[in-house]
Amino acid sequence: MNRLTTRVRSTGYGWWVALAGSFNMALTSGPTFHAQSVIFAAVEAQTGWSRTLVTGVGTFGRFGGAMLGPVEGFLADRIGPAWMMLVGLIIGGLGFIMLSQMGDSPLIYYVAYFILSLGFSAGGFVPATAAVAKWLPTRRATGIAIVLAGSSIGGFMVPAISWGIKHHGFEATMISIGIAGIVAAPGFFWAMSRRGVLPNTATVDDSGELRVAVDDGSFTLREALHARAFWVIAITHLLSNLSTAAVSAHLFLALTDVGISDVRAAGVIPIFVGISFFAQLGGGFVGDHLDKRIMLSVSIFVQAIAMVVLAYATSYSGAVLFAVLWGIGFGTRTPILHALRGDYFGSRYFGSILGISSVPMIIGMTATPVLVGLTFDMQGTYQWAFLFTAVTAFMGSGLILFARRPIRPSRGVFNPGVTAPTTAMVESTAESGPGD
Repeated sequence: MNRLTTRVRSTGYGWWVALAGSFNMALTSGPTFHAQSVIFAAVEAQTGWSRTLVTGVGTFGRFGGAMLGPVEGFLADRIGPAWMMLVGLIIGGLGFIMLSQMGDSPLIYYVAYFILSLGFSAGGFVPATAAVAKWLPTRRATGIAIVLAGSSIGGFMVPAISWGIKHHGFEATMISIGIAGIVAAPGFFWAMSRRGVLPNTATVDDSGELRVAVDDGSFTLREALHARAFWVIAITHLLSNLSTAAVSAHLFLALTDVGISDVRAAGVIPIFVGISFFAQLGGGFVGDHLDKRIMLSVSIFVQAIAMVVLAYATSYSGAVLFAVLWGIGFGTRTPILHALRGDYFGSRYFGSILGISSVPMIIGMTATPVLVGLTFDMQGTYQWAFLFTAVTAFMGSGLILFARRPIRPSRGVFNPGVTAPTTAMVESTAESGPGD
């Protein structure tokens, strides 16, 4: 088999990996991201706890993600996405079942949410994205867009979850979500554990035996940490995602507080996830052909405008306008940001680099839900908290323009049968992107 054949087979399998990752994201992000505020509203109604206590559990779950984000990235590179999805979804499913039995205990509530967040995080976004980054190196933005489009599809679970809680109760609905995660886990393991297909960073001879591994110029984690672009992208991710944390934890509560009915408030979420679905796919395709920094700057700016609209929204029409703008901005921004990271630092250590670079963002998102809830308890309004996250997004839209492509380190050609590089060395030079 020659290298061309290997590349074609790898790319073909890569699209199946992206599709499996998309279904995975629909299952893992629907209940824990899009429907989070619906679950919080149900807990508040059932227990009578303060808004800070109820929504603070989102902070607790994200804190676990911040601690284990680097570990998730390392495991994605070492043991592969299949095992991560299998174990993670089972743990997350058990967490939802535990959540259904919380009663009036804040301790059980927090522990259960920590477990389900940790499980669905470890078995969801990181392994799915890392797999696509490695299998579709030349169509990375499109592949990641397909994965993240699954998250948008998961948003359509929100009305179903809201309906389930209303008609069948909180306990039965949480148990159903948990069982779904456990049952789906073996299917994702099978989809991600195909054998006999090699990523296109390897060369095989006619016998199928791996002879020479050619380094693709990917940065190691240590090298990436010394690149300015690494930190520019990480801080941009932080600034743009503070508003994401606020929307995820408080949107449903904010809309019902201004007099919008539960049904209409829950229906706003499918509006923006539907728009986000097409924005992600379109943004991913265009992002493979245009300057990703410019696209990111514009999309984050639109996301910031959406938060300003939400801060002043007092009617259903205002909520719909927010949903349209948010769907465009957030949907376009997400796949391109991760693809830019892959373009700059390569795919070989993508999981580890993604895990470490996400730490500032996750720590920021850790604080946001509880601080927004505390602000509401003190002021009786979300307006100033939402405006603050809009300002941070505006800052991120400008900062990303300074993320210039770093110089790739030199790499050699290695023979697995020897311990030292061969004499044929391959020099990797910086690739100039548009505007560089």
